Amino acid sequence: MDMMDFIEMKLPAKSEYVGVIRLSISGIANRMGFSYEQIEDLKVAVSEALTNAVSHGYEDSGHGEITVGFGVYEDRLEVMVADHGGSFKLNEIKDGIGPYKQSEPVENLREGGFGLFLINALMDKVQINTNSGVIVIMTKFLNEAEVFSDDDQISTRQ
Repeated sequence: MDMMDFIEMKLPAKSEYVGVIRLSISGIANRMGFSYEQIEDLKVAVSEALTNAVSHGYEDSGHGEITVGFGVYEDRLEVMVADHGGSFKLNEIKDGIGPYKQSEPVENLREGGFGLFLINALMDKVQINTNSGVIVIMTKFLNEAEVFSDDDQISTRQ
């Protein structure tokens, strides 16, 4: 299924902007028809990824930028959070991405492991690309039944 819309936002790597993204994801997910509970899960998961990106965006230069992308599909929402600013070259990101495995040493993914365990529990699919900075791609299906119809999906949802 082809993507319908792609929305990209760039923000200073400051915690006060996390609320802006939470509002944006609420609006987008609500328009797509996600349930209240699903929207809450999305907001928590994305906040975790953003908080991690904020804490790393400032380390080197003192003024970082975070890029957040929303891929709106008919059957799902994909949210990308990158801790290095820049625009998403979607094909390149998808080429370098791998699923998040709980067995991976957390140090590989930056200290604190992103709250990745929580993100993984709340979303249907979580992937990570660490080629340039860290990019997390989180997918939430509109109809949870679809999660199980797709062979390569691994979900913690029951």
